Amino acid sequence: MAGNLGHKDIARKVHEELEGTMDSAGWWAQSVAVAYEHHIGRRVPGQRSDGTFQLSVSRSTALGLEELMARWSEFAAGDPAVQSLLAEPPKTGGSDRRLTWRSHAWDGSSVLVTSEPKKNGTASIVASQMGLPSPEANDAAREQWVKLLTAFLERL
Repeated sequence: MAGNLGHKDIARKVHEELEGTMDSAGWWAQSVAVAYEHHIGRRVPGQRSDGTFQLSVSRSTALGLEELMARWSEFAAGDPAVQSLLAEPPKTGGSDRRLTWRSHAWDGSSVLVTSEPKKNGTASIVASQMGLPSPEANDAAREQWVKLLTAFLERL
């Protein structure tokens, strides 16, 4: 029975069943494994297989990929709320498919802001925080990122 398997083994078995039947079988296998773990009570929504929590908040913009990341980087460098989260200066990188801005937070979690292209030439901004210790910390971080992205978009 799958209830005795770890996350990786559940996902592997689901992937074996799905492979060749659809696009993105690996992504779907992960999603099925997480849903199953929710169903059997092994984890709650937002919880990762290591027991920590993660969140993502995304917003669409009218900006293109590069301009969006440039504007976010400028905003983040001058925003006291963003700066108060960071334990180290952010690193940027990426490709023509995705640009990233990442750092570690003071609480030991990781922060990742991504500029992701949309088909119409615009881009979405996605803020993620991983490695949070509890559902309460996850909820508080989500609320903070909603406020930060709202403030950022209001300044565009």
